[in-house]
Amino acid sequence: MIGKHFFSETDIKSTWEQVLTAFWQRYPNPYSTHVLTEDVLFREVTSDNLLLSRRLLTKTNRLPRWAERIFPGKRSVYIIEDSVVDLGNRSLTTLTWNVNHAKLMTLQTDINIRECSADMIVSIMSVVLQEFGLARFRSNQVKSMKGLEHALSNLQKASAVCPGDSAEKHKNTNSASKTQKPQQYI
Repeated sequence: MIGKHFFSETDIKSTWEQVLTAFWQRYPNPYSTHVLTEDVLFREVTSDNLLLSRRLLTKTNRLPRWAERIFPGKRSVYIIEDSVVDLGNRSLTTLTWNVNHAKLMTLQTDINIRECSADMIVSIMSVVLQEFGLARFRSNQVKSMKGLEHALSNLQKASAVCPGDSAEKHKNTNSASKTQKPQQYI
């Protein structure tokens, strides 16, 4: 089979902690209504302080009109997402793939989120086996980034300065938090 490749890199102007938190809170969001469920199947913290997770996502997408005649009804796709959070290197790596409909099309997505200076770089590399799947993936990747930005916006609104707080107090809080190590929860 011939593979199709799609690569996207995005620079996100948020802290590592905010991006990591938003990644886990990105569903539901108004841009990814095709994601129906997300369930944690397995989660473990290893002896070298890596967080390993396996999740099952249920998604639905419309087929092209010609295919709807052949395969009537709604189609749910089950996606496995394996992820590794490395707190020491401040990185998140995920690998996702479809479990069902694999004879028709296999979609594999690799996402690497890592801290780069003060900014975050999100690298997405995908292998798609059909043109329609590639076009759909491109469309959904844009929605996925909008969903992540939506979750980040909600987090930033929640941590905004409360009315009545002085700008100096907020500035001191921000500078103190930049010098402290983040707490690790296990």
